[in-house]
Amino acid sequence: MTSQTADRVTPRYTREFACDLELGRDTGKVGFVSLGCAKALVDSERILTRLRAEGYEIVPTYDEADLVVVNTCGFLTSAKQESLDAIGNAVAENGRVVVTGCLGVEPERITAAHPEVLAVTGPQQYEQVVSAVREALPLKRDAFTSLVPPQAVQLTPRHYSYLKISEGCNNRCSFCIIPAIRGDLVSRPVDEVLDEAERLVRSGVRELLVVSQDTSAYGVDTRYDARTWHGVEYQTRIQDLCEGLGRLSTDLGAWVRLHYVYPYPHVDRLVPLMAEGKILPYLDIPFQHASPRVLKDMRRPANQEKVLERLARWREICPDIAVRSTFIVGFPGETQEDFAFLLEWLDEAEIERVGCFRYEEVEGAKANALPGAVPAEVKQERYERLMLKQQEISTRALAKRVGRTTRVIVDEVDEEGAIGRTEWDAPQVDGITFLNGETDLKPGDVVPVRIAHSDEYDFWAERLDG
Repeated sequence: MTSQTADRVTPRYTREFACDLELGRDTGKVGFVSLGCAKALVDSERILTRLRAEGYEIVPTYDEADLVVVNTCGFLTSAKQESLDAIGNAVAENGRVVVTGCLGVEPERITAAHPEVLAVTGPQQYEQVVSAVREALPLKRDAFTSLVPPQAVQLTPRHYSYLKISEGCNNRCSFCIIPAIRGDLVSRPVDEVLDEAERLVRSGVRELLVVSQDTSAYGVDTRYDARTWHGVEYQTRIQDLCEGLGRLSTDLGAWVRLHYVYPYPHVDRLVPLMAEGKILPYLDIPFQHASPRVLKDMRRPANQEKVLERLARWREICPDIAVRSTFIVGFPGETQEDFAFLLEWLDEAEIERVGCFRYEEVEGAKANALPGAVPAEVKQERYERLMLKQQEISTRALAKRVGRTTRVIVDEVDEEGAIGRTEWDAPQVDGITFLNGETDLKPGDVVPVRIAHSDEYDFWAERLDG
């Protein structure tokens, strides 16, 4: 049932179904639908962990569930509609639904469309969600048993896990309403993050994917508060966190991958850690555009010449580094000249992995008031041209790695062989590596390989001994 894709709100309850639950029950079966980004997925895992700790059973189908929780996305207009559709589907299939997540900051929208829902809570309101489930599906107080695995409840495969290091964001990008939904930056203490990371790795997780709204800004809200972990002092800042995570890489073989890294100057200090093998040689940097004029309207950093210089410098320090990014085409006021500038910049930057979005208005975003709306057909044409350009760039970049030896983490195995990812590829958003005939592997195995062939997105590799 699970799928992946800040005003506080008081939970709203109905008394429907209450009479047959007053005495409670030994077990309660909860279904869960998770929508949106990796940060929302982590929220879902935290809610599920708390429900499991209280004695609830998590089930995969509407028919088995006594109640369904829907964790919504509320960023783009299309995402809001997807969330409303998911709520409606849960109501139709099950009838007893608790809603949480980013769309929960608009409870009137939800209850207007689906008045049958039992409760509506906002993002990060873990206790309110659990309270709503308790209210609608009470358990007997002796139902507490050891129901939570050491790594807590995960919605990802067992061998990799997202590690969320902060909530909220201090940036005020004109196309984004995340600060309005999730608030300003709130960083988790560095020792708490490292404790969670170690617990995950010791329970069998092989790859940690560090996520937040702005990973580079980690700790700025705490003035880089210092904490002690395993006898060593670390500041709550991204470099120190990576040093600590690097110990898990060195001592326990964990992969550490960084996502949503804004290109602030101090990011330069992370690249030597990649060259030393402490964290993976991979940076996910959401550049969004290259035209200085468009970036100014987006309220993003606009000195793209310096970014090109830094990319070149990073590749000198760590030749193995791979960079992924996302871009928006069709932003209000984007001209043909702006778009041509972006394509030329991509050619020069040679970013290995790129995702592209057609601009979509976000309710409440300041970009909505900008002049020069781009017609839908022009957005689509620019999207297709950018992706064709990126195919050329990616094909060249991947071809340079043919003949190289590297490591692959296995994600799937079937009768034809194994499918995995190199150190340069994140799950679900980047390419994959085929290991044909390697049927004796299992998900989570990390094996040395030689890259034998590549196309515009994927690798084919041969397993090496060792």
